[in-house]
Amino acid sequence: MEELILMNVMEVDDLIENGMAIRRRYLRPEDPFTLNDNTFKRIFRVPKELAREVINILADFLEAPSRRSALHKETKVLVALHFFATGSYQLDIGYNTFSGISQASVSRCINEVTEVLNRPEIFNQWIRFPNTIEELRANRRSFFEKFHFPGVVGVIDGTHVAIVPPNQHDAQYPEHIYVNRKGYHSINTQLVCDANMKILNVNARFPGSVNDMYIWNHSILKDTMTGISRQHPNEFYLLGDSGYALRPWLQIPLANPEPGPQEQYNQALIRTRCVIERCIGLLKMRFRCLLKHRVLHYKPTTASKIINACAVLHNICVTNNIVAIHEDDHYPEIEIEIFNQIDEGGRERVNRELLAGRQLQQRIIHHYFED
Repeated sequence: MEELILMNVMEVDDLIENGMAIRRRYLRPEDPFTLNDNTFKRIFRVPKELAREVINILADFLEAPSRRSALHKETKVLVALHFFATGSYQLDIGYNTFSGISQASVSRCINEVTEVLNRPEIFNQWIRFPNTIEELRANRRSFFEKFHFPGVVGVIDGTHVAIVPPNQHDAQYPEHIYVNRKGYHSINTQLVCDANMKILNVNARFPGSVNDMYIWNHSILKDTMTGISRQHPNEFYLLGDSGYALRPWLQIPLANPEPGPQEQYNQALIRTRCVIERCIGLLKMRFRCLLKHRVLHYKPTTASKIINACAVLHNICVTNNIVAIHEDDHYPEIEIEIFNQIDEGGRERVNRELLAGRQLQQRIIHHYFED
C-alpha cells in the first residue's frame, strides 16, 4: 500500500475502476506549484510568487506539523487562499485535486490562516493609516497628482458582505440586526483607501442594519482625523459620499450644486472618491468569498475576521503590483442626497463643525475651481 503514496488522482481512478479499494488517507495531493501559471492563478487568484510570499509571511505564526499525517504550513495557506479566492463550499475545496483533505481539515485551515492574518503583528503591518505628517503629505500629493483634488489623504465608503442568518435565538448576535436595507443579512464594512487602492483602514465589526455614518461615528479613525484637523486645519481630510456628514476632516458633495465652480467641485470630488468604489470592486473580485451571492457561512465574528484577512491579502497584492483582474475606468454615478442625521453630542458642537466643514468646502471651490 505504501507504493500508492506517490500516485496521482488519474492513477487512483484507474485502480478503483479495476476493483482496488484505496483509503483516502494514503493519497498525496499533487503539488500546486507544478501547475502552469494561468491555472494556478485561476485556482488561487494570485500568482505563484505572491502565494510563496504569503506563505513566508505567515509561516512563523502557523502551527508546525506535529505528526506525519499533519498538514504542512504551505498546504494550510493554499487551502485558505483557495477559499478566499473562490468562496466555494469547504467540501468542494477538500476534494480538489490539489488539496485532497477532509472538510474538517479545510475548516481548520481556513480558521487558522484567518486568525493569523488578524494577528496584530500581521494586520497592523499591512493595514495602517498614515501616522506621520510626512506620510499624510505623501498621500495628499498622490491624490492631487492623480485626481487634481487638494488635501485628500483617503477616501471612505461602506460595503455589505453577505453572511448566513445568525441563529435567531442567539442573544449575542440577534438575527434581525444583520438584515440590511436591501433585505439580506450582512456585515456593513467601512473601508478607507489611498489613491492606489491600498486599504488604509477597515472596520468590519458592525451588522448590516447599521448605516455608514453610525460606523464612522464609532470608529477610532474619526477621532484620529479630528485630531489631525485640529492640529493642521484645512490641510488633510477624507472624501465621502452624501451618506456622511460634512466636516472639516471629511468632505462630501454639494447637495444641489450650481452650474460652474460648484458643479466642477462635485464632479472632481466624485471622480476622486470613485477610487474607493474601484478598490471595493477589486477586493471582491480578487477574493470572491466576499461577493453577495457567495455568502459567508460563518458566525458574524468569524465573518468579520475573514473580511479583515482579505483586506490584508489585498494590500499584499497592491504592494507587489499584482495586475488588477478587470479594472474599469468608468466612474459610476453617485447618488447625491442630503444627510440629516445629527452626530452624537451637543447640537452646538455639531453646528460648529458643520460650519467649519462648509467654510473649507467654499475655500476649496474658490481656490481650485473658480477661474
